[in-house]
Amino acid sequence: MVFTIGLVVAEVFGGILGRSVALLNDAVHNLSDVPALGTSYLVMRWAERPADSEKTYGYHRAGTLAAFTNSFVLVLLALWLGYEAVERFRSPVQVVEEWMIWTSFAALAVNGGITLALVRGRGDLNLRTILIHNFGDAISNIAIIVGAVFIRMTGAHWIDPLLGLGIGVLVLWSSIGVLRESSHLLLEGRPHDLEVEEVARAILTVEGIQEVHDVHLWSLGGGHNALSLHARIPDMHMDECECLLEAIRHVAAKQFHIEHTTVQLERAGLPAKSGYVMPEPVKK
Repeated sequence: MVFTIGLVVAEVFGGILGRSVALLNDAVHNLSDVPALGTSYLVMRWAERPADSEKTYGYHRAGTLAAFTNSFVLVLLALWLGYEAVERFRSPVQVVEEWMIWTSFAALAVNGGITLALVRGRGDLNLRTILIHNFGDAISNIAIIVGAVFIRMTGAHWIDPLLGLGIGVLVLWSSIGVLRESSHLLLEGRPHDLEVEEVARAILTVEGIQEVHDVHLWSLGGGHNALSLHARIPDMHMDECECLLEAIRHVAAKQFHIEHTTVQLERAGLPAKSGYVMPEPVKK
């Protein structure tokens, strides 16, 4: 975070002295990394807290909430960057290429280092938000360097606002994907790597299960998935029911990496009274 703040200060000075809207836009872009990094760090620590009487599922979804918030802010920022770039097209300003080049080289070193450090954690949605953000920053730095060289060679100062507009589009494109996925999880959406019918048919392989319905899959955040379902079984002793429940949990955990499974057992042959997630009950 200290490196990011230093980078923002350097780009602001470079943008002002070099009269480059692309550098100033990138500085604002990097400035949004500061609360994002700080929030994400606190959220990751917060997500490690155990469940309590208020948050009975724990705090895993805190990371998803942070990803949603950061992405929403970035979408607004991208729209603002686009507006500023369009204004520069209307009123071109001569830039100082040297400031653009050397400031962007320094920024590239910082953003490239952060990106490489976060690659291993790309499976986590919250870390992926930061990874995408810093990768976009690194691409922007390269584009500014190349653009400054072209401006110096050709004198085409319209390249600077064009780069600013491109940075805005890049931020918008990368942020909307994370915004869509995080909102999907916050709305209790099904994890994309799991299929309701596939899970239901796997549960039906447990001996004694005759039918499953009301199957629900959702994510608690951070790769922690949950499952609830109703299963119809013949009359049996309570000890047998316990063994059957354990078998269901084992199938869910081993085949689908589902950590939290809730099962309601019902006697086979009873009429269906609840709405089905699937068009009809999955039967053997």
